[in-house]
Amino acid sequence: MSPAIAANAETVRTRAWADYALLDSGDGGKLERYGRFTVVRPEPQCFWSPARPELWANPDAVFDPTDEDEAGRWRFGGAALDRFDLGWGAARFAGRFTPFRHLAFFPEQAGNWEWLDARLRGLRSSSPKGGSAPRFLNLFGYTGVASLVAAAAGAEVTHVDASKKSVAYARENAALSGLEDAPVRWIVEDARKYVAREVRRGSKYQGIILDPPKYGRGPTGEVWRLFEDLPGLLTDCAALLADDADFLLVNGYAARVSGLSLAHMTRQALAGRSGVIDWGELALVEDSERAAEIGLSFFARWRAR
Repeated sequence: MSPAIAANAETVRTRAWADYALLDSGDGGKLERYGRFTVVRPEPQCFWSPARPELWANPDAVFDPTDEDEAGRWRFGGAALDRFDLGWGAARFAGRFTPFRHLAFFPEQAGNWEWLDARLRGLRSSSPKGGSAPRFLNLFGYTGVASLVAAAAGAEVTHVDASKKSVAYARENAALSGLEDAPVRWIVEDARKYVAREVRRGSKYQGIILDPPKYGRGPTGEVWRLFEDLPGLLTDCAALLADDADFLLVNGYAARVSGLSLAHMTRQALAGRSGVIDWGELALVEDSERAAEIGLSFFARWRAR
């Protein structure tokens, strides 16, 4: 017995919300609104021309890459900008101008946040009154938006990231959200080491998500390589799923990965379970008449029912 893989790919589209919009795209870049700021970032796959070039005239910030690893520097239209507060649902979080072209969160992940919120609220509504909260594990949790979405949905959360700075930002975001007292454990550790230890302890979770980078380093010099290390980590994650587990989600940004490859890897890890694995791509949709779409990451989502 193994989960069934959905016959067709799914494109999960993120459209504008109060604190974010993809305003326009083209000529290798995208123009976005973060709160009250307009930001230009490179996006090589945007081969088309901008639909509204007049909007690009005076952005608040422009990212200039300096290498192929997405590092670079920001140019500001006025005074240099630091952090600014944003929100999605019950989660509040700080946008930050990082040295790696993103702003301390990934807006296309709103499609996964919505799915996560629905799965956890479904678990809470189906559990007996007074029953325990579902246990949720967020690996490579970064600045914690998914963890806060889960906490707001009533989960008991374990957030793991190898970066001490990222976990500190996640804790700050919890305070912004009024969730500083929510049942969240903040762990600075290599994800593989943490999961292996949880397997030995016999820990169990009702839901797990992981969003690993292509390459990374742990807090004590551990090296992470996506294609070499993800299959083993997924196998260990499957061992952490409780008998009544509801979901496992894996997201990937590497150019050589696909939603279908993630789905097959997930099915292999979940041998012995039923359910369905949906797979596909996360995309941002332009807030414009032409509504151009930019595919940005791939996912596989196992659901027990």
